[in-house]
Amino acid sequence: MSVKTFANILTKTVDDLACPASYKDLYHEHSDGIPLPSGDVLRQIIDLARGIIFPGYYGQSSINTNTLKYHLGVGIEQLYSLLVKQIQAGLAFANFRSDTSDLAAYGAYSATTINSEMHRIAEDRAELFISRLSEIRRVLATDVVAAFNGDPAAKNYGEIISCYPVIKELTIYRIAHELWNLDVPLIPRMLTEIAHSETGIDIHPGATIGEYFTIDHGTGVVIGETCIIGNNVKLYQGVTLGAKSFPLDAEGNPIKGIPRHPILEDDVIVYSNASILGRITIGKGATIGGNIWVTQDVPAGASITQKR
Repeated sequence: MSVKTFANILTKTVDDLACPASYKDLYHEHSDGIPLPSGDVLRQIIDLARGIIFPGYYGQSSINTNTLKYHLGVGIEQLYSLLVKQIQAGLAFANFRSDTSDLAAYGAYSATTINSEMHRIAEDRAELFISRLSEIRRVLATDVVAAFNGDPAAKNYGEIISCYPVIKELTIYRIAHELWNLDVPLIPRMLTEIAHSETGIDIHPGATIGEYFTIDHGTGVVIGETCIIGNNVKLYQGVTLGAKSFPLDAEGNPIKGIPRHPILEDDVIVYSNASILGRITIGKGATIGGNIWVTQDVPAGASITQKR
């Protein structure tokens, strides 16, 4: 191919890709120099948070009781600084996409004023998140106990924290869920998708999950946005807690945000590859066998299995 031919192809390709009709809904324009939240930085945030929640297992490996406070202080300051920038980037994205009303009142103000207000909001939400770290650790400690008690192959808590995908996943999920509850745009979804890639477990940050929760093995588990899961619940690999159908509006578009995923009450066990679909309730202490499809309420204490 001649240089002239390639130059013509290059010019045409650029013109085609730069045509507004070709990138409609696929293009994000930076808001006054504020980029999208960064996947690389969010991974740094995950690493910092894991080191704060499980010191010695993640982050600084030489930590001891004499240096713990120092390392925690440094880690939390770094975490706060990174979070503020990423939350501000998320707010800028949401404002551009008109997905949030936070900044609606500032539409008539200058870009500098809006960015300053986004920074203030980001600081407030990062501070609230930092204040929740001790509670996140307390709940994750119950998840570690549940994973240990639920697996006879586990030798100690350290093995659970270091190796088990459920704890890696739940650490990110519980961080993302706090940010979700603080109305932080985009970042919770990005965090749980990082966790999904790492563990094969897909938990939406909007799902509500109680204490002493565990997933044995974990691969292929899906938990939808509006799921509500009680305490002492155990899932096995391949379980889907999903939606059965999507109600449509008058124009035929799916209606967003409505409760559409299952409720699992306390002490429920769901075995591998079961699919529980729709806004149904699995009653306290019920057991759902493997490889079955459940679309109706299950009474408390019931045991549902395949027919022979």
